[in-house]
Amino acid sequence: MKKIKLYLDTSVVSALDDPKKPERKQDTHTFWDDVKVGMYEIYLSDVVFKEINKCNQSKQDALYRFLNEIEYVSINTNEEIEIIANHIIQLGILQGKKFDDCMHIGCSVVSNSDYLVSWNFNDLVNIKTVNGVRAVTNLLKYKSIDIIPPLMLINKED
Repeated sequence: MKKIKLYLDTSVVSALDDPKKPERKQDTHTFWDDVKVGMYEIYLSDVVFKEINKCNQSKQDALYRFLNEIEYVSINTNEEIEIIANHIIQLGILQGKKFDDCMHIGCSVVSNSDYLVSWNFNDLVNIKTVNGVRAVTNLLKYKSIDIIPPLMLINKED
């Protein structure tokens, strides 16, 4: 059976070590358990690593420990990804100051992922961005992607 392809943005990895949001942290760990056993095909980009490297050393160490628990395909950003990111800005879907978020979208599209997984509800996981990204992928003749939170990939039993 073909695995679902997921591009993870930095917010997912970062949530694994976020004491300020314990419920989100727990949900992310539940999702991560499925990732660790290879349920999904995971993609990460150099944008994720650049953002992780901006964290303090102890947070960086923790996040890299989590990343060492999983298998993933690493994506290096390139001109094709930047073109998608720039279209997102030009069409007013996101502002230029959110260029890294636009690059996450571009990476997920170019890697042919099924979903971009993010906890970033302000900029990524919302109707305006989802619909805008669909318009861009259609315009540029790419497969459409959905942007979802990790919560949508786990089964919670109460």
